[in-house]
Amino acid sequence: MADTEIWPTGVFPSRLIERLARSGAIAAPAFDADQVQPASLDLRLGDVAYRIRASFLPGPDYTVADRIESLTLHQLDLRNGAVLERGCVYLVPLQESLDLPPTVSAGANPKSSTGRLDVFTRVIGDKARGFDTLPAGYAGKLYLEISPRTFPVRVRTGSRLSQMRFRVGDTGLSAEEHRALHKAETLVYDANEEVGEGIALSIDLKGEGRKGLIGFRSKRHTPVIDMDKKDSLDVLDYWEPLINRGTEQFILDPDEFYILVSRESVHVPPNFAAEMVPFDPLVGEFRVHYAGFFDPGFGHSAAGGSGSRAVLEVRSREVPFLLGHGQTIGRLIYERLAEPPDRLYGAGLGSNYQAQTLKLSKHFRPYAL
Repeated sequence: MADTEIWPTGVFPSRLIERLARSGAIAAPAFDADQVQPASLDLRLGDVAYRIRASFLPGPDYTVADRIESLTLHQLDLRNGAVLERGCVYLVPLQESLDLPPTVSAGANPKSSTGRLDVFTRVIGDKARGFDTLPAGYAGKLYLEISPRTFPVRVRTGSRLSQMRFRVGDTGLSAEEHRALHKAETLVYDANEEVGEGIALSIDLKGEGRKGLIGFRSKRHTPVIDMDKKDSLDVLDYWEPLINRGTEQFILDPDEFYILVSRESVHVPPNFAAEMVPFDPLVGEFRVHYAGFFDPGFGHSAAGGSGSRAVLEVRSREVPFLLGHGQTIGRLIYERLAEPPDRLYGAGLGSNYQAQTLKLSKHFRPYAL
């Protein structure tokens, strides 16, 4: 796009996302009232889903549309809703498209509620060499690859399964800057936690204050989950509660999906955003946290947080893996915002996971301990 505006360095808060849209850098129907989050934009599904034979990247010489015809098995009309089956791969054109300024790049991640249902999503752009990453100056359509891993899900036109951040320049903090911010703002409420290249998070297998509840393991062959309905499902129809039986250890079975929680409470100060590193082979043979964005104000006392646990979507890899209480399972990396935010996570936004401990996705009624 021909862009004469100067965009500040950092992750864009909601005000700058809305400014991007007004400038024409984001083309879409009118935003939903709650679509722009404190430091991200929810992305909406379009009218059709293509059931495809395999995941793919278009590569530098092709658009996504160039690849769809050869890979499509059939298509689903999403206007009245459709069920996406577990174990299948779908591709959905999104309602939003981009014409970014030359200095602005974008990255995507599943929304928290999407990740907590083990629905694997990745945004793909035309001529892309990687998933969930759009280079500075990208102009083109956006598509969402969707693969339900555990539960069949119902989606429709306008469903929001993924979110996008916009940024200019190098936004990440150095180890020294992480330590300085922790000293000033308390990023993690644990005197023994080392802060350096972000915050190392460990697993809670005690379940103190939850009658020993340490997490949930998904059930198989469940009913469909409607991605747009909140507080409508019974937990025990979909999940098996996991209770600490005194060992403070737990074995992850291959190909099973778990919801667990961090031992530490974390805090994202208002002028920063954070992202969970999804998998580190140095800490074990499992993948943690599909949904990696932590908005400014997460766990912030002025926004109703006072520290919030990180809920972890965990899937083991090829082998069983023994977890112990306090074992490192992931890392939270902080980034600077380009401007002070005009809204914070939880502060009057109806955010679903502020001040959380162990919590399933918003689709389930509270679980009675």
